[in-house]
Amino acid sequence: MTARRPPLVSVIVPAHNAAETLSETIDSVRRQTFLDFELIIIDDGSTDGTADCLRGVDDPRIRVFSYPNGGLAVARNRGIEKSLGELITFIDADDLWTPDKLELQVEALRQRPDAVLAYSWTAFVDRKGNFLFAKEPSHLEGDVYVDLLKSCFVASGSNILVRRTCVEVVGGFDPTVEAAQDWDLCLRVAAHGEFVVVPRYQILYRIWEGAMSGNAIRAERACTGLCQEGFGRVPGISVDTQRESLSNVKQYVAFLYLTRTPGRGVRRDAGRKLRECIRLYPRTLLTRKTRNLLLTWTLLHFLPFPMWRPTVMSLLRWYGRWLVLTDRDVRALTRSRSRLLPHHEKVRAASQY
Repeated sequence: MTARRPPLVSVIVPAHNAAETLSETIDSVRRQTFLDFELIIIDDGSTDGTADCLRGVDDPRIRVFSYPNGGLAVARNRGIEKSLGELITFIDADDLWTPDKLELQVEALRQRPDAVLAYSWTAFVDRKGNFLFAKEPSHLEGDVYVDLLKSCFVASGSNILVRRTCVEVVGGFDPTVEAAQDWDLCLRVAAHGEFVVVPRYQILYRIWEGAMSGNAIRAERACTGLCQEGFGRVPGISVDTQRESLSNVKQYVAFLYLTRTPGRGVRRDAGRKLRECIRLYPRTLLTRKTRNLLLTWTLLHFLPFPMWRPTVMSLLRWYGRWLVLTDRDVRALTRSRSRLLPHHEKVRAASQY
């Protein structure tokens, strides 16, 4: 009997208490137009019935492993250990992909055999999956290390498709990094090889208050440490680049305070981080993101506390819809989220790599 060959792509989903969103995430993977993949779900010590989401799912490509809680980096590394694919990708249990994500990223790496990682563009959705805003598109390719050190343009770990050989060389995710482990991995990969971009919005990243990525103090501490480590990894990083990188960390932390941190102190803390951001790198005032954050923070001074978070989210929708994506783009993303393709429509199954 001939042994079945390994799938080309391994999709790894770390899941901890993800019962609310895991089924939709799994559906977004199963409806991919590229079918030569395995889906590995790591139940990371869930206590909320996450495993119940998997009952009744009849798909031989899915493998589930349960462990005591070890954290996001450990769960992803456990998925890597169990995986068989030549290419590895990750999606968090509350994020979504458009149906062509795997197909176009696989093709991008096929066209660029010298590249070790493919990434796409990211749009953000709220807790219910409704469109919020889109991250400004990046066209960076090739040696992107310095640009990635300035700002994590890949946005999240739910984006990248990376060659197994490269993941093994850099050692996977670092569990000692308390936040931004995906940025840390991408920086180490970028120091090792080249990136290629798929110029399309394919990642739907979910934002909600209290999410794991919303701990602003922890995120600032971790990202600052990654910057300092990154400055020493490649010789010749200019002082200007270092200041821009640290300024963007402050900007990101201000964003976390405004969008995902509860309590009345968020206006004060966001304002403090925006001031630090501008002092470190005054040219950040030329960027649309900093100006938008400043405008949002200023408006909160004229509103009662119960209106702060709804106002912030409404402004994010406005910024993202009118300044980056067209209405047609938003409708296409919405359709891609809600439509589960029938099996016979998946015409590009297991395309040759």
